[in-house]
Parts: sequence; C-alpha cells; structure tokens
Amino acid sequence: MRTRTVNKHSVDRPRRSPLLTVLTAVVLVYSLVPLVWLLVNSTKTQGDLFSSFGLWFGDSFALWDNVVATLTYDDGVFVRWLGNTVLYVVLGAGGATFLAILGGYALAKFDFPGKRGVFAVVIGAVAVPGTALAVPTFLMFSQMGLTNTPWAVIIPSLISPFGLYLMWTFAAEAIPTELLEAARIDGAGEFRTFFRVSLPLLAPGIVTVLLFTMVATWNNYFLPLIMLRDSDWYPLTLGLNAWNAQAATAGGEAIFHLVITGSLLTILPLVAAFLVLQRYWQSGLAAGSVKE
Repeated sequence: MRTRTVNKHSVDRPRRSPLLTVLTAVVLVYSLVPLVWLLVNSTKTQGDLFSSFGLWFGDSFALWDNVVATLTYDDGVFVRWLGNTVLYVVLGAGGATFLAILGGYALAKFDFPGKRGVFAVVIGAVAVPGTALAVPTFLMFSQMGLTNTPWAVIIPSLISPFGLYLMWTFAAEAIPTELLEAARIDGAGEFRTFFRVSLPLLAPGIVTVLLFTMVATWNNYFLPLIMLRDSDWYPLTLGLNAWNAQAATAGGEAIFHLVITGSLLTILPLVAAFLVLQRYWQSGLAAGSVKE
C-alpha cells in the first residue's frame, strides 16, 4: 500500500524558525530602543535629563512645554529650519524623483547607441559615495558663486543614481512593451502614452524612489555643512547640531532638552510618510521578484 507524504508547511502555514525569530526580535529592539529613548527624554526638563534613568520618565512631564520652547526659541529659528528642510525636500527630492522617472523610463523602453555605456556609468555612480563628491562640488559651486545659497543644496540633490537605477529596473518589469505598442498603433503619441499608460503603472516605483530621495535629502548633513555659512539657510540637521554645540562655546546656553525635542519633531514627518505610503513602498520593492 502506498503512503503519501503530506507537506505540513505551505504559504499559509510557513515553517517556524526559532533562530530567525530571535534575530528579528534583536533587530526590532535595536531599532526601537533609540526611538523610545528619544520619546521618553522629550518629556523631561533639562534637570531631569541628568538626574533620571534614560529609558524612563522624569519627575515632571514637560513634553508640551519642550515643544513650545523648541518652536519659539531664538525667535522661532527652528520653524525656519523646518521650512528650509521642506524646501530642499520638495525641490531636491521631488526633482530627483521626476528626473529618475524620465530617465529610468527612457532607458528601460527605448534603444539607442551607447545604452550599455550609460548602464555602466549609472552603476558606477551608485557605487560612489556622496561625501566623495562634496568637496569637488563645493569648489565648482564656489566658482559659480552659488555657495551659501539654497541652490547649493538643491542642485546636487537633483542627481540620484540609485533612484535612476531603481526606476530603470522597475519600468523594465512593470510596463509591458506590447502595451506601449498597442497605444502607438491606436495613434497615441509618446507623451500621451507616457502620461496615460506608463505613469499609472509606475506609481509603486515612483513612491519607492520618492521615499528614498526624501529620506536622503531630509537627513542630508555633510553637503549643507560645507555649502552653507548663513544659519538662516540651515536645514534641521545643521540647526540641531548648532544647538547641541552651544554648550561647548564660551557663554553658550545648554539646551539639550530642546535638541532632543527638536530631534523628535524632525523624525515625525518621515515616520508619517512611511506609514502613509507603506503599501506602495512594499509593492515597489517586490516588483520583479516573481517571473511569469
């Protein structure tokens, strides 16, 4: 009599791995502890920061007072830094995403001489860290008289080799060539085909690239550090570092509680963006993982 082996594990009932569960828990704790520390210490006064345990609350709950003090300190310069950061993200990250969409779509769906060379250049550019290009960029912008202006931060942010490569690979998988040919046969021009047919299919990839470029621009520190001297054009990263350095200057005021609260306010827009766009981001990362 034949016996049939039944597979107990399936997609609905995956095999459990204790080692993987432990590793996932360790990574989760490693990721959440800094956020918990930031949230807890944002509720403390300056004195409680040094007299209480770092991962527990102090004697008084001063979160609202800290938020108000952060937004109003030094004539509300934090709000100006926030506006500068939003400006750099909208123009820099938004522009980088737009260029990545156009370039990735063209590279994926059009053939032209030198395409292999462009691919090699893009891959090479992905491997070059941004800090390696910061000094040459500063020298070039200094010759053009653009340093200490918002353009010194916005223009370099428009170039995202990784975003271009990601959109290139996504467009190659997400847009069937037959669909484009059918649109052209029906008389649609290239612009109409792109905006009416291709762009909706690229939505998950667009959101993914937008998130990556937005985070990179929002957290950009080294480029504004060498480009900007006027504190009125600082992004939040430079502004909070300047506040933190006040305690080390002669006659400077220690405002560590405002630095911590400002850091909390800085990451909230990023957390909100990831939560709102999470489903698009996940589908964008999974694109091309299954071949038909």
